Amino acid sequence: MPHSPIIDAPTAIAGHEEGHLTFLDASWYLPAEPRDPSKEFLNARIPGARRFDFDGEFAETMSALPHMLPSAAEFTQRAQALGLNENDSIVVYDTAGLFAAPRAWWMLRAMGHDQVCVLDGGFPAWRAAGGPVASGPPEPARPGNFTARPEPSRLMDAKILLSGLPTGRHHIIDARPAARFAGTAPEPRPGLRSGHIPGAVNLPFDQLVDDGKLADLAKVRAKFDGATDAAAVVMTCGSGVTAAILAWSYEVAFGRPAAVYDGSWAEWGSNDGLPIETGPSEVS
Repeated sequence: MPHSPIIDAPTAIAGHEEGHLTFLDASWYLPAEPRDPSKEFLNARIPGARRFDFDGEFAETMSALPHMLPSAAEFTQRAQALGLNENDSIVVYDTAGLFAAPRAWWMLRAMGHDQVCVLDGGFPAWRAAGGPVASGPPEPARPGNFTARPEPSRLMDAKILLSGLPTGRHHIIDARPAARFAGTAPEPRPGLRSGHIPGAVNLPFDQLVDDGKLADLAKVRAKFDGATDAAAVVMTCGSGVTAAILAWSYEVAFGRPAAVYDGSWAEWGSNDGLPIETGPSEVS
């Protein structure tokens, strides 16, 4: 399989039939949504798929921030336990269509695995295209030989981001809704300030999604106008999930990576020592 960040349902179904793809269900919902993705995985999934829980098993256990990327050693251990291998061609998907899967894609890319893509349209597209569906407990995974080799260019932290603010070194794009970005709507997580990182521009992630799939590439490229010539593009959001949608979309559109600020507003908005701005600044 080519190392493209995206795969459509018919191609994924053909690869499944040939047996050369590894499927990961990375479904996740916002805390306010009364749904359990792990239970849904048992009820219906792509046959042979494994559950990639980035909010639990693949989250940094020592961090107070939500679903932070774990260390390379921890990621390696958990990926091997899930049965992932060095040469696996991985397809990640979610039950929403296009929401959580790019987070899993970004985590695997940040840990050095380049043979990974997102199923465009997710499980709904799979079912609509006639793909087979399995249910019940999955087969136990054989331990794999996956070894994490971190790519630092894909990961941004608050210290580096702060150091670049005076010079505008980073082109920062925020995936949150416009009202949260502007500071006119409260954050869903308690204890966070309202606003955005100084100099950031706003591109709500849903502007890149059309009926559960990535929007037309011409539209996607137009939405990123102004970021195409930037040397260092950084995506941020509330907690690093929808920022990954931006990073994935950017790589699909332009063939080059953007970094994700993993702590995102959950970290920046909770630290009174970090500067903020309010007001709109939306990508046209």
